[in-house]
Amino acid sequence: MAQQRERAPASKPDVAPNPYKTRTGLSRVVHAGINSMSGLRAAWQTESAFRQEVTLALILLPLALWLGHTWAERAVLAGSVLLVLIVELLNTAIEYTVDRVSLEQHALSKTAKDLGSAAVLLTLLLCALIWAAVLLPRL
Repeated sequence: MAQQRERAPASKPDVAPNPYKTRTGLSRVVHAGINSMSGLRAAWQTESAFRQEVTLALILLPLALWLGHTWAERAVLAGSVLLVLIVELLNTAIEYTVDRVSLEQHALSKTAKDLGSAAVLLTLLLCALIWAAVLLPRL
């Protein structure tokens, strides 16, 4: 029979606390909401792709509620649209981070941005396939 080893209790690593993460409770939630709204505003003001996708979402989200026969269909249709917006925001964050590190052209920077763009493309294709799978059988 194999002997079981006793494990030492896990200890927290000796890492200095982040001086920017001092808020707790409701204050943290409120400030997180303010930061999130700032991010949405920045994306709207600087990213034409995000504006286009939001415009499309304003059309597709009510359609998802109207065309979905069940709550599950409505959730999947609406969720696929919201996923496009989420991935676009993540792609924008990647692009901003790469540009923050350096505006110099570099193969790794290009690859990081291309991967983010590919994620958006795949999410758009997924959204289109979901809508087609739900709606085409009804024709």
